[in-house]
Amino acid sequence: MDMRVAIFDFDGTLYAEETFKLLMNHLKEHPIYHSKYKKFYRAIVPPYIANKLKLYPTSKMKDFSMQLYLKAFEGVSISEMDRYFGELKDRMQKDFNPEVVTRLEKHQSENIHILLVSGAYTQFLHCVTAGMTFDQIIGTNIPYKENRLDTQTRITHVNGPQKTINILKALKGQQIDWENSYAYGDSYSDLPVLELVGNPVAVKPENKLRKTAMDNGWEII
Repeated sequence: MDMRVAIFDFDGTLYAEETFKLLMNHLKEHPIYHSKYKKFYRAIVPPYIANKLKLYPTSKMKDFSMQLYLKAFEGVSISEMDRYFGELKDRMQKDFNPEVVTRLEKHQSENIHILLVSGAYTQFLHCVTAGMTFDQIIGTNIPYKENRLDTQTRITHVNGPQKTINILKALKGQQIDWENSYAYGDSYSDLPVLELVGNPVAVKPENKLRKTAMDNGWEII
């Protein structure tokens, strides 16, 4: 029997807010790392303004931001980063969409293979979803060298089409029943993932995705 999957987006879907804003505030207010915030902020403002003026693509802006954020943690160990991200777990789980959590638990009881797919750091996703069960978590991997965060190595930001590529890579070798599988997303950029499955679900969708969902008769929650 072919395997059924349920693919969950994170920002705006499982988690109701925006991850990167929370991470920025966490760095700014952190008792150990707050001194790194000013340098990060100064570096991020010019591309942010250029992006708002439509002079710098959003995908590049996100990629640059993710790489820049890690510079504050040069040489920090894996366990120290686990602790840093883990401090956000309780606050974030309060903002998990209860209806999406219910769907997640339902699919688990149906023995469906669950994937969490996000552009957020993979290590961060593991930390803030502690206590929940996913068969696979796909995110942006943080590079380490000899157990220390390595900011010289470029990250591969999982965004847009990269999500679909990584999902197919993670499921390689498995026979998937796509027609009876599920995907949950809130953004039009999630469309390639939603179109993989027979049961796409738009979660509090932005206008462009809402229109697509309505035109195609997809479920909206």
